[in-house]
Amino acid sequence: MLDFAFAQSSAPHGSSPWSALLFQLFFILFLFALFYFLLIRPQQKARKKHQEFLAKLKKGDRVVTSSGIIGTVVEVGEDTVSLKVDANTRITILKEYISGYHREKEEEKS
Repeated sequence: MLDFAFAQSSAPHGSSPWSALLFQLFFILFLFALFYFLLIRPQQKARKKHQEFLAKLKKGDRVVTSSGIIGTVVEVGEDTVSLKVDANTRITILKEYISGYHREKEEEKS
């Protein structure tokens, strides 16, 4: 036979096993909420913002790729973009590898 007195005595004084279970459940939910608001949600916002950027991409935009190549958009396809990187050099890359607009320094413009 099982001795239920042992199970009851293992809980701290003034608390029941159910309160310990509820505490653990709330702690797990708190951790999930923390991960959601600190990691998952900001990443989703950044991904959405990048998708909107890629949708607005047009000919003549000066962009930089994720590998650091700077070029001017010559042609925009459904999944690819052609960049002019030099006078006679064009490269075609996937849209998702364009990281953003190229912002030239003020000294270079002078």
